[in-house]
Amino acid sequence: MHKILFVCLGNICRSPMAEFIMKKMVSEAGLDDQFEIASAATSTEQLHNPVYPPARELLEANGMDCSKKHARQISDHDFNYYDLILGMDESNIRNLKRRFGESEKIKMLLSYTGDEHDIADPWYYGNFDRTYREITEGCTALLNHLTK
Repeated sequence: MHKILFVCLGNICRSPMAEFIMKKMVSEAGLDDQFEIASAATSTEQLHNPVYPPARELLEANGMDCSKKHARQISDHDFNYYDLILGMDESNIRNLKRRFGESEKIKMLLSYTGDEHDIADPWYYGNFDRTYREITEGCTALLNHLTK
């Protein structure tokens, strides 16, 4: 069983997008029983808020229902429970390491693509399509890595 937690600052844009994109990929590959996938925030800024509307609309347009998802902060239990904790940018990684210390389970999502860089936060720059493409690329590479 692969237990994966995607993390971003607020858990209303990038990490829920990654959660639902990865869940869809896993389901389409017939691997649901081999994965547990969730997402969380490093901050408390957006706690209990739903997925941000442009992100939600993009997921829905691609066949994913995130209507029951609400932002939550990563917990000590999450750190101990999940095998991989994947941040969307270096700031997320720094926050995770500050809280939990150095760990092999903390990685950047795009580290699996061979072109590791930050997935820009669309909350600030507005390009949700680009974020969706980059997350899809990262999740594809991650799934290939975990199933080879």
